[in-house]
Amino acid sequence: MSATRILVTDDSLVARTACSNELKEAGYQVLFAQNGREAVETVSKEAVDLILMDVVMPEMNGVEATRRIMELESAKDIPIIMVTSMGDMQTLQSAFEAGAVDYVTKPIEPIELMARIRSSLRLKAEMEARKKREEELVKKNQELESALSEIKTLRGFIPICAWCKKIRNIDGYWEQMEHYIEGHSQAVFSHSICKECAAKQMKKPKNKT
Repeated sequence: MSATRILVTDDSLVARTACSNELKEAGYQVLFAQNGREAVETVSKEAVDLILMDVVMPEMNGVEATRRIMELESAKDIPIIMVTSMGDMQTLQSAFEAGAVDYVTKPIEPIELMARIRSSLRLKAEMEARKKREEELVKKNQELESALSEIKTLRGFIPICAWCKKIRNIDGYWEQMEHYIEGHSQAVFSHSICKECAAKQMKKPKNKT
């Protein structure tokens, strides 16, 4: 099983190094981005399990990067934890609206960081498991519908009366052909009359002289 991959996005080399040391010691594989633009580019090309996203960065800030990452079909389920030294709740609210799932404040406390990472990864795993179960359920329903359709298909020899055209069912009773077929298929009969029968029914008997 491959190691969990975490993308550390921060314009500070000191911050990236500090996070990297903690994450590698915990057994995680670490990728780096120096700003939001690099983070979006990395996620669009690399498989990433979680992102640590600094809020204030040059070129593209963390909130905008989060928004753009969530627009990627392949990345919309990646948990993003915001890293901020600000006490600006409005900025954090914008980050959560963009798709972030949690945040930590600078200076980062290793114990808190690891706890939030584990929590986010556990939630991600639960969501993936639920999605997998839903996909399996959809597949089983499709298989069941296919099986029911197969059951409704008439097969083999069917005993039919040569005179009245009734069909003998599995219980040994004779029933009208249309009733039998409707009960053993998805066909529904709509009664009409063909030209030949119509001509016979409409034909008047000759008057005797």
